[in-house]
Amino acid sequence: MMETSGGGQENQDEVFMRRALQLAEQGRGFVEPNPMVGCVIVRDGVQVGEGWHQSYGGPHAEVEALHVAGDAAVGATMYVTLEPCCHHGKTPPCSEAIIKAGLERVVVAVADPFPQVSGGGLESLRTAGIQLDIGVLETDASQLLAPYLKRQRTGKPWVIAKWAMTLDGKIATGTGSSQWITGEESRAFVHRVRGVVDAVMVGRGTADADDPLLTARPPGPRQATRIVLDSTASISCESQLVRTAGEVPVLIVVGPNGCEQACQRLVDAGCEVMRLEDESPRARLEHLLQELAQRGMTNVLVEGGGRLLGSLFDSRNIDEYHVFIAPKLVGGAASLSPVGGDGVERMSEALVLRGVSSRASGPDTHIHGFPTD
Repeated sequence: MMETSGGGQENQDEVFMRRALQLAEQGRGFVEPNPMVGCVIVRDGVQVGEGWHQSYGGPHAEVEALHVAGDAAVGATMYVTLEPCCHHGKTPPCSEAIIKAGLERVVVAVADPFPQVSGGGLESLRTAGIQLDIGVLETDASQLLAPYLKRQRTGKPWVIAKWAMTLDGKIATGTGSSQWITGEESRAFVHRVRGVVDAVMVGRGTADADDPLLTARPPGPRQATRIVLDSTASISCESQLVRTAGEVPVLIVVGPNGCEQACQRLVDAGCEVMRLEDESPRARLEHLLQELAQRGMTNVLVEGGGRLLGSLFDSRNIDEYHVFIAPKLVGGAASLSPVGGDGVERMSEALVLRGVSSRASGPDTHIHGFPTD
């Protein structure tokens, strides 16, 4: 919704808002569970200040930009990708700082659904007599903020599915051999994603078959919690995950029938064990996602296997797909496919991705897309 409009002004607004979105992106992996936010301040058509939210608990984008602008902020226009906060959290309200700085106009891309803001920041600026424009590049900003917005609106984190497969759609041979399907460039990309998410999740089958570390190498701005769905708590204490639990967090999620002794040996090894009492695996998965969001986790990367990805697919809990296809063929009726579960009954019910991109990743092809709403 635009409160004011104008042809030339609209073009200028988009130019400066696009810069604000570029700034916001620089906070990825550093600010969560807070949202990524960028801000630009413009006076008489000239940019006089910019900033972005650089770290969780640190100054917000608006405050950073106001600090750069100084006295030039008086009578200026602020472009900010998310509604300014109006509550005391780890920092004072940005709305108060904006009013005090003497800005004449504020352009906002997206309203903030966070309950302690939720229109309150806009109302405080409106009451102070500041001109507001709301919705400039709203679609772009909503895409950037999608993980934060989902967690606020649904109480679940943004789930990113990743798998590597051969040209004939296999993630392992019939004997379980899977290393390595893709090349170094594809694996390096996955490590970069691991470095900006809150958790990396696999099923126990993948943990047993691949014995992965699931860490980002080299490390990124975040240290992801490694999560294993293991209903019977039977993962080996000799696995790399358990042996490194004292260095990087490991969360083992068990079902109601998980043996107490088995759980205790994992706790003694340094893992956290979460017991979910839901009888249904699907209900346990929903419960887990809600619990992760309550812990402040915004982005969860799921690296398999087929059973876990199938459960998430069937329940429509995957928000983003990264698929790496290697120019290899393995054949075999017993070779494993990436997505299990029940699937769909008719091709007309197949999930169609939107915003699909395809690029070369060394010798591989990287497909990226989002499920249609």
